[in-house]
Amino acid sequence: MKIYKTKFEGLIIIKSNTFKDNRGFSREIGKQKIIKQKMVFTFVSKSKKNVLRGLHTQIKNQQGKLISVIKGKILDIAVDCRINSKTFGKHFKKELSEKNSTSAYIPPGFIHGFLGLDDENIVIYNCTNYRDKKNEKGIRWDDKDLNIKWPIKKPILSKKDKNNFSFKEYLKII
Repeated sequence: MKIYKTKFEGLIIIKSNTFKDNRGFSREIGKQKIIKQKMVFTFVSKSKKNVLRGLHTQIKNQQGKLISVIKGKILDIAVDCRINSKTFGKHFKKELSEKNSTSAYIPPGFIHGFLGLDDENIVIYNCTNYRDKKNEKGIRWDDKDLNIKWPIKKPILSKKDKNNFSFKEYLKII
């Protein structure tokens, strides 16, 4: 397992070893001693190609997230919304896939989302805090102030994500 720091404090990339044989494969995803956070909540999502999930966060009870792709490939995006951070308002972009065995740990205070790039994309999230539905908020995927270059013009969005806040509106509520 190799760990790569990024210019975003606390956001790391984990490159795992995948062990393959005639039965399939096995791969370590994360270790508490590396992430230095206790993961208390895990969930999985399955998305088709061109499905964009996000950008999401929780205002209170923020979550750190270890994002790993079990099947397929995604474009993973994290936006730093920590007011006193040197990288506040900037975004991090990384392709995570089953093939590249790469995961991202995104610390609390970031907004997160991803775009499905393969026909079937299965993503596992290990989180440092439980889901808090009443404190969930979202920012528009195409917000001009964030200047994220997505490889798609018309992604498949949930009804909820179609009504997300602008970044400026979000800053007024945090």
